[in-house]
Amino acid sequence: MTGWLGDAYPWVKAAHLIVVIFWMAGLFMLPRYLVYHQEALGNGAEEARWIEREGKLRHIILTPSMILVWLLGLSLAANDGIADGVPGLGWLHTKILLVLLLSGYHGWAVGYAKKLARGHATVSGRTLRLLNEVPGVATVLIVILAIVKPF
Repeated sequence: MTGWLGDAYPWVKAAHLIVVIFWMAGLFMLPRYLVYHQEALGNGAEEARWIEREGKLRHIILTPSMILVWLLGLSLAANDGIADGVPGLGWLHTKILLVLLLSGYHGWAVGYAKKLARGHATVSGRTLRLLNEVPGVATVLIVILAIVKPF
């Protein structure tokens, strides 16, 4: 499968980077929304606004962009020979692992938003604020892997 994208490769790569930016923007926003939503629990109108905002963020940005990140990224990985056993792709395996963990974080955040919508806060505000840093740390590591390709 190595090189199967041909002349479309730079276009697929550009599309991948664009949707990564959208996904990361959503992942930076949702945890902050969760903090505000949790602080608004019990305040009917304000709480309802946070539920609506979180839903729109999920349906318009987060989920579609995550799906496209995976589809485009796996296409690029297949083009680069990940399925053919091409040597020197340790960086790519590690990057995919980090994106898998980031997808798990995405799932946790969406699940927590739904839990908050039911009025169940199980994480402290301080912990939510710390968890807000996960996408930033993941972004730094993923970009270093993709650009430097250290192994």
